[in-house]
Amino acid sequence: MSSLPAVGAAAPDFTLPSTSGSDITLSELRGRNVLLAFFPLAFTRVCTVEMCAFSEDYERFRVADTEVLPISVDSVPTLREFKSKERIAVDLLSDFKREVSRRYGTLLEEQFFSGRAYVLIDRDGIVRWTFLEQTPGTRRENEELLEKLSALP
Repeated sequence: MSSLPAVGAAAPDFTLPSTSGSDITLSELRGRNVLLAFFPLAFTRVCTVEMCAFSEDYERFRVADTEVLPISVDSVPTLREFKSKERIAVDLLSDFKREVSRRYGTLLEEQFFSGRAYVLIDRDGIVRWTFLEQTPGTRRENEELLEKLSALP
């Protein structure tokens, strides 16, 4: 696994299909904060808890002018089913070809899925904070993520 993008560097751009039915391009979100939340796999315990927590705090992230973009290597149909079953409010992005996970240094090559990681990008497209969980069974709480957002200029 390579490393996450450096804080202070421009976030690597990408375009991925989402559960909304349209592609999401990171650079088109300039002017808003973006929280990339790489997660291992849909329908797993911690990932389900995490996505439901994003849904519960959806409005708090909106108020912080932040687009939350959860990314996994699952296919769009799998993510749609996951979103529907768990009533997830945020759109989920599919990195089925694993290109973005590789570029961001989150792909666990042997397992062929992403580790759980967070990349906070400011309105200008600059990486301001990153965190890679040591195990897929741990996650950051939204309070910590919202605190990191409130510290942005």
